[in-house]
Amino acid sequence: MTEQISQPADDFILGTVQLGLPYGIANQSGMPSREDAIAIIRRALDLGISKLDTARAYGESEERIGDALNGDLRGHVITKLDPLDGLNDSTPISTVKRAVNSSIRLSCRALARDHLPTLTLHRAKHLSACNGTIWRELVKMRDTGKIGRLGVSVQSPAEAVGALHEVRVSQIQLPFNVLDWRWREAGLPALFRQRKGLNIHVRGTLLQGLLTSDDIDVWPEIEGVRPAEIMQKLTELTERFNRQNATDLCFAYARAQDWIDGLVVGSETQEQLEANIALFENAPLTAEECLTVERTMPPVPEQLLDPAQWPLPAQ
Repeated sequence: MTEQISQPADDFILGTVQLGLPYGIANQSGMPSREDAIAIIRRALDLGISKLDTARAYGESEERIGDALNGDLRGHVITKLDPLDGLNDSTPISTVKRAVNSSIRLSCRALARDHLPTLTLHRAKHLSACNGTIWRELVKMRDTGKIGRLGVSVQSPAEAVGALHEVRVSQIQLPFNVLDWRWREAGLPALFRQRKGLNIHVRGTLLQGLLTSDDIDVWPEIEGVRPAEIMQKLTELTERFNRQNATDLCFAYARAQDWIDGLVVGSETQEQLEANIALFENAPLTAEECLTVERTMPPVPEQLLDPAQWPLPAQ
């Protein structure tokens, strides 16, 4: 075990999808056991990490967080609404309301909490889907204290713009890494800065582990993507900026963006957790170094930036 970090980074958010189901194309260890998952969460709390990111759709994640916290109020849990994939605009309003309330009730039960500090939509389309019933129901629960902050998980700049149009959205989670040019080109950082009281959390900083894997064979086969070139550039930048490793470089680049408030970082083991937290003690990249990263990394197709669009691996 490493020594406890005296001043933990407040922009480190423990991602727990890996603790509830097998996740990550480069994940070699699989889903931790219940005991190991609980130990990881409790270790994070002991190291001063207070924010935990989960979702109703993350398998056993919420239940394991609830077991780990066991009344410990140090953990600020950010969870996501059930994807509600079976609902549409023709679904009766009463059915939609029951589904939304069921998701909130089950999350509270799993997390052993009587309210949810922060809830985000798992699907950005639910801001308006089902004739707006989903969002109205959540706003009602926020107004009665069942939910604290409301947010949206987005996949694209277009979805982020849509979320910004809803004034009651106070948190947005989006994917971002050293290859992701979309937010910059769409002018989103300036729009995010203009919105008072808005928190931006980013996920996928390591692109499901691809950006730090030594095995280029785990990369999805996408036209226009050259894994060997990407990894070579990452190695060159890591050495040029005197970073500890590629993980350090990726974290430092994301942490340097002044529009980002926190990084969702997952871990499959306590050792990985401690190593990741330690990297947050390092300084972010400078503005000049960020420009160098953006000019050095090769352009990639948007398909690579959205794991949902990755082709299934050959059997």
